[in-house]
Amino acid sequence: MSDILSRCDAECKLTMRILPLKWLRIRILRKNTLLFLLFWLSCWILLNTFLFVHKSVFSDHCTDEESQKILARLCYDYTDGAVAGNLCEDICVTHKLVYKHCLYYHKGKKVMQAEWQGSSIILKSKNDALSKSQSPAFLEESEILTLSDTELLVMVAVEIKNVLGLDLPNNTMTPVWNEKRTSRHWKAELTSMWSLFEQEEYLLFNLLQDFSKHVLQVIGTCGQFYAVEFLTAGHSWKQNLFSLEEVDGQCNSGQKRMRALLEIAVSFLDMVHQFENEFSHRLHLCDVKPENFAIRRDLTVVAIDMDMAFFEPKMRNILEQNCTSNQDCNFFDCFSTCDLKTYKCGAQRENNNLQVICDKIFRHWFTRSIMGSTNSFPLQAELHKAVQQCAKSTNKQTPFSELYRLLRASQEQLQKRST
Repeated sequence: MSDILSRCDAECKLTMRILPLKWLRIRILRKNTLLFLLFWLSCWILLNTFLFVHKSVFSDHCTDEESQKILARLCYDYTDGAVAGNLCEDICVTHKLVYKHCLYYHKGKKVMQAEWQGSSIILKSKNDALSKSQSPAFLEESEILTLSDTELLVMVAVEIKNVLGLDLPNNTMTPVWNEKRTSRHWKAELTSMWSLFEQEEYLLFNLLQDFSKHVLQVIGTCGQFYAVEFLTAGHSWKQNLFSLEEVDGQCNSGQKRMRALLEIAVSFLDMVHQFENEFSHRLHLCDVKPENFAIRRDLTVVAIDMDMAFFEPKMRNILEQNCTSNQDCNFFDCFSTCDLKTYKCGAQRENNNLQVICDKIFRHWFTRSIMGSTNSFPLQAELHKAVQQCAKSTNKQTPFSELYRLLRASQEQLQKRST
């Protein structure tokens, strides 16, 4: 009996020793498993964060290989007789239009730089392939050649109204409607032109060619691509916004630079006045930043990216949406207010082009530090104050005349100092 008890006692002691060891192993195993799960979760979060940042930051980047494939596909369509345009021959056959490099891809829009007739040009399209364009059904039908000019013009007018929100008379559409019914490539020409009709920026540039010096000149087209003049865009990371040396190599002194900046500012005001007063409808700029503007050698400001520019009828349609607060009525740089009785945004834009340009360009431009770096002139403080007030203005206020007066007066004062 004593042997049995002693054996039990020994087994109990052994069990008492083993149980803590097993429990310790289980705790270590659980801890390691938890650490592994935390490590895996951290890696997953890190990877997704990297992918999100990469997509956000580098979405505008592109590769030459991809761009050349896009142009090769365009030339294949041209050889196949599917597309037409006055630049197709130079792109695909004679190679007088030479691809240089891609500039950016953004939300499907392709922008490339090329060389043509000794000058740099820009190729643009919102689609990399013609097949992605929404061609009208009648282009696939055999009755296409039986359509009268009037019927085709009506279809063009409807398409332009859908894109721009405008009712245009036939004589206004003449620059856009340049097809030749007698051409054996009639269908390819019409298909290509229709792919351009779908691109709001192309229509704006084309329609405003003869009316404004503040938009890019359209050089030609091929399929869904259109070519415009090349101008160096502004830079948000540069204090002076524009590289004046690229325009005038003599802008090396502080006073000359200030004179150039004043001239550019005046050109901005001229552009604002024209866009808001000289067309049948006000033209709203809803994406104002230095990168969307450039300057010619004569210091004329040019809008080079108008994907977010809208005439008044379409602007009202965009703004008039359901809302619960004023925040819901913001459309990039254009906004209205929310009516909490109807829960609808107002169709009338509350701010304007001048206010946004003062806020996003002039306010950072005409700072005391920049203006103070040159020889002071009497109106310097007044100009700084006027720009600050303009940046906070609304549609009900009209700082245009005062700002224009101060800019011109400042130019005169600097001119007197240099003589």
